[in-house]
Amino acid sequence: MMDQDKTILCIGAGYVGGPTMAMIAAKCPEYKVTVADINADRIARWNSDRLPIYEPGLEQLVAQSRGRNLFFTTDVEKGIRESKIIFVSVNTPTKTFGSGAGKAADLQFWEKSARLIMECATEDKIVVEKSTLPVRAAEAIHRILQSNTKGLNFSVLSNPEFLAEGTAVADLEHPDRVLIGSMTTPDGHDSMERLVEIYAHWVPREKILTTNVWSSEMSKLVSNAMLAQRISSINSISALCEKTEADIQEVSHAIGMDSRIGGKFLRAGVGFGGSCFKKDILNLVYLCECYNLPEVAAYWEQVVRMNEYQERRFAERIVKNMFNTVSNKRIALFGFAFKADTGDTRESPAIHISNLLIGEHASLAIYDPKAMENARADLAGTEGKIEYFEDPYEAVRGAHAIALITDWKEFTAYDYGKIFTLMEKPAFIFDGRNILDHKRLYSIGFNVFPLGKPALTHF
Repeated sequence: MMDQDKTILCIGAGYVGGPTMAMIAAKCPEYKVTVADINADRIARWNSDRLPIYEPGLEQLVAQSRGRNLFFTTDVEKGIRESKIIFVSVNTPTKTFGSGAGKAADLQFWEKSARLIMECATEDKIVVEKSTLPVRAAEAIHRILQSNTKGLNFSVLSNPEFLAEGTAVADLEHPDRVLIGSMTTPDGHDSMERLVEIYAHWVPREKILTTNVWSSEMSKLVSNAMLAQRISSINSISALCEKTEADIQEVSHAIGMDSRIGGKFLRAGVGFGGSCFKKDILNLVYLCECYNLPEVAAYWEQVVRMNEYQERRFAERIVKNMFNTVSNKRIALFGFAFKADTGDTRESPAIHISNLLIGEHASLAIYDPKAMENARADLAGTEGKIEYFEDPYEAVRGAHAIALITDWKEFTAYDYGKIFTLMEKPAFIFDGRNILDHKRLYSIGFNVFPLGKPALTHF
């Protein structure tokens, strides 16, 4: 019989909930771990050999525990009743309506989850914020839970995720740190120790940081904002490099060797994407505005604006260098995921670049190793000529240009001599990630436009 205290539920079976619970189940075999979601199709896929998300190593991790102490279900209510520790990992998108629209987090799914926990619970629970929430959200959630009429006591902890798509399994197994924030009460401290004990099964104690709940929530927002700021900073310099004929990769390497700066997140590209960076920065902006800090708000908002500029600049560069028109020209998009080694397309630069090119009446031929299903969904409402291919060589057939959006390693191994023969002439390559051999492509006959570097052209 499973110890009732060693039962964990995660509400939400997305990019965070599924992998996190799979790792906990694998490392804590004495715990029963249940992942619940109202999306029946998503749960069916978690219970199949075709998982709803792609992460290297995730299939093996899930298979290790599924059916033993890891379970996926649509019965959220039962999971609440039977579990002592409840992680909530539901979507917290940016609001599109009302006060704070466009910046503040939309907490309706979190509040619904909290109210459901309150209604279904028959004993005290530990509730863990796993979604990214605005600072002091735990206080509001705690008030909702404590308003129950059953005399139950709920502890609310903040345990933000720091996973990167494409390396989520490795990030979970060998995290830089695990952050746990609690209320400054005896109950809060005891609950925090319960969560610390779970992670301590595989994470060294010195890497498990405990803070007050507000510091934990703030740390998540600021971590993502700082990372995004580095990307926007180096991308802003890529535009200057193109004007001055400096080389952005040489510049990045030089400044990255400064130990005070370091080389991570200094690779110029078409822009950042993913579920967190933009949302968390705008959340931080809204928080600053609410506390009457307009200068601080404007500073962080510019990071998002620079990202939008980089996406727009990439699309405009394609149009300008293809003789100021892409109307009825076929452009092959290599990559649609926001980064390599994931099928995630949330806020992917490819979405915005595709819409900009379609607005110029281009014809798009899209290929991505793992993101085709999401690409179709993202562009479902876009009017224009868009085709999707399972073979990159078919995508480039008759194309005037290739726009490389995602840094998949396989793109560097293609036969570009063959690709050149399949394309219209003059043939263009716009490398939005600077991963290709530009001199070789030029020698084949391509007109090559790297990002933040001088172009290599035959005219």
